[in-house]
Amino acid sequence: MFYYLSKVFWLLVQPLNLSIVLLLAGLLAAMVGRRRLAATGSLLAFLILGLSAWTPLGAMMLNPLEERFPRPPLPEKVDGIVVLGGGLEGAVNVVRGGYELNASGDRFVEAAILARRFPMAKLVISGGPSGLMLADEGDATTAPRLLTAFGVSADRLILEDKSRSTYENALFTKKLVAPKPGETWLLVTSAFHMPRAKALFDKAGFATVPWPVDYRTSGKDGIGLFRDDPSGSLQTTTTAVREWIGLVAYWLSGRIDGPFPGPGAGSDG
Repeated sequence: MFYYLSKVFWLLVQPLNLSIVLLLAGLLAAMVGRRRLAATGSLLAFLILGLSAWTPLGAMMLNPLEERFPRPPLPEKVDGIVVLGGGLEGAVNVVRGGYELNASGDRFVEAAILARRFPMAKLVISGGPSGLMLADEGDATTAPRLLTAFGVSADRLILEDKSRSTYENALFTKKLVAPKPGETWLLVTSAFHMPRAKALFDKAGFATVPWPVDYRTSGKDGIGLFRDDPSGSLQTTTTAVREWIGLVAYWLSGRIDGPFPGPGAGSDG
């Protein structure tokens, strides 16, 4: 139930959709003579779109998440690498049978690099189908086609293809892998997603070394207008809002212990 509620809630509150809802509400209010309500809805819609698309608000919201877990020195010995899904275009791949990457595709590029650097390490891909309305293919199903094309042997891959959320990534991967004391496992996901992912793996009792990838900000984004193209800024703001909402929702539901997890909040592997 939590999964479906979160999907519906996000459908309504992401910046672009929320702006459209507010504009429609303003239009309806104007049609029934509620001019003040109509003006308020229209103004809010303009502010949300303007701030999201024309300012670096999204980058300023995303950067603290990306900086929360700096990439540590690479361990000398790695027993396994956990790669969280979300980097492949599931709706395209289920039809075309390929391995198209999306904006988070760095997760799988880095996985291939790490697999070559640590040839004895197991490689776990965690991610099942997550589409609410469209059929898609989970990353754990697609990833073997991509990784074997990069030269990773198929017998090194462990596929967790049931999870639909980061919470399930942690629970199902821990159950599937059963990590042993003293083993070193890298956790690979987007830098902005690492605080939530690391906290959930800690909560599940799976000690990992965070290995953030897929940075979206430079860390030098200042205040101003049109610092990026509007569509890019809107996407960055959408990503930031979604991740912060996810952190708060997981904290309020008791799935993580704080709204902004960081190093030292749990086991660091």
